[in-house]
Amino acid sequence: MYAQMVKTGVDHVQSKEEMSPEERAFQDRVDQDIKIEPKEWMPEAYRKTLIRQISQHAHSEIIGMQPEGNWITRAPTLERKAILLAKVQDEAGHGLYLYCAAETLGVSRDELMGQLNSGKAKYSSIFNYPTLTWADIGAIGWLVDGAAIMNQVPLQRCSYGPYSRAMIRICKEESFHQRQGYDIMTKLARGTPEQKQMAQDALNRWWWPSLMMFGPSDAESVHSAQSMRWKIKINSNDELRQKFVDQTVPQAEYLGLTVPDPDLKWNAERGHYDFGAISWDEFYQVIAGNGPCNRDRLRTRVKAYEEGRWVREAADAYAAKKAARAKAKAA
Repeated sequence: MYAQMVKTGVDHVQSKEEMSPEERAFQDRVDQDIKIEPKEWMPEAYRKTLIRQISQHAHSEIIGMQPEGNWITRAPTLERKAILLAKVQDEAGHGLYLYCAAETLGVSRDELMGQLNSGKAKYSSIFNYPTLTWADIGAIGWLVDGAAIMNQVPLQRCSYGPYSRAMIRICKEESFHQRQGYDIMTKLARGTPEQKQMAQDALNRWWWPSLMMFGPSDAESVHSAQSMRWKIKINSNDELRQKFVDQTVPQAEYLGLTVPDPDLKWNAERGHYDFGAISWDEFYQVIAGNGPCNRDRLRTRVKAYEEGRWVREAADAYAAKKAARAKAKAA
């Protein structure tokens, strides 16, 4: 998922007896799969958790444009350029949908952007890795978007209406992105020995960061239980990670590529793949701002925001002028 380590601000999962009458009524609606809408009563911790999760998701979509954006002019064919351009545009749209969903919770977009640009707000750790070759664009589509889909499809059933509805279109477009990435990897894997090696190198570098996308193990993810009780989160981190591994390993085998995990093996008794230990030290270092591209990503985002200031100011001025004309006409 594009949101990691979202804090709920709740120390433990409350029992019904510990809840106020309003909280019990709210939880009953969630348990009955009745969507919570913006103007309805909700616990303050639920609202704040949603803001953190949705905004982090939105920030990830916006920052996620950077690793691929610098390959648009370097894509190998005109068709590939057009496809990648469409994908990057989709990511911008996803960010806008999600910022709109967050705004329904009483937070302004300016506030959210301020948190991102200052470094206060987080975005997915996966976007702090460099795209060194064209194969990396394939790996991002196949692995990163594949991992995102694994988490986002269930979010179409999350308890908050605006978020769940935004995810419907986002998931459809992410499915296109995954197919685009897998198609690139297929062409490379079936190409020259040098091209296949490029694909293998990209898989080697993106496999473990993709598994980290699901966040810490369930034992370390102390806030997941409450988020799942509220149905802000539908599945646990480890459930989704396992599902991703089970789906992706056969795809790699079809390509003739090797997953870079010597401990990977099929467990017939469990009906799942066993896989090796994840380097959580690396994950926490990247989350803390010490990844390969953290500083570059944030610097580029702030530069774009400042260079676009005149556009926002012009739009505000035009809206104010239009409103004044309408008011004068009505008078």
